[in-house]
Formats: sequence, C-alpha cells, structure tokens
Amino acid sequence: MDIKSRRFKIIVKPNSKENKIEGFDKEKDAYRLSIKARPENNKANIKVIKFLSKLLKKKVKIIAGLKSREKLIEISD
Repeated sequence: MDIKSRRFKIIVKPNSKENKIEGFDKEKDAYRLSIKARPENNKANIKVIKFLSKLLKKKVKIIAGLKSREKLIEISD
C-alpha cells in the first residue's frame, strides 16, 4: 500500500471472508478494503483501524464516515 499523504479515502466492504486490500478505485480516488467484521456496534470501524495500523505500522484514525462505507483516514505520528 503506497500512501503518499497523511489523509486518504477508503471504501469498506464489511462482512467479507478475509481482511485485505482489494485495490484502488481511481474513479472515487479511494482504496477498497474487505473487512471480516460486521457493520454492527462499530465492529467494522474498529477492525479497519487495527488492520490499517498494523499494515502501515503507524497510528491511524477515522476522521469522517463513521456510519458510511466511504471513510476518510488520517495517519498520525
């Protein structure tokens, strides 16, 4: 995953078979992520944060789109 900025957009597909990056959607300028967790009780959001933090080896947070499939992620130091 080649992240060039501190903020980037993702599109989440919850309730998938595995946690993985599906690719980059040039039309929406966002990364597509598949997440195992269900979109209930904030479970998918928590899994997105854990997955991206582990992948990027940095702290990340969702700054927009908590109740949407499209989210804005910020990398913090």
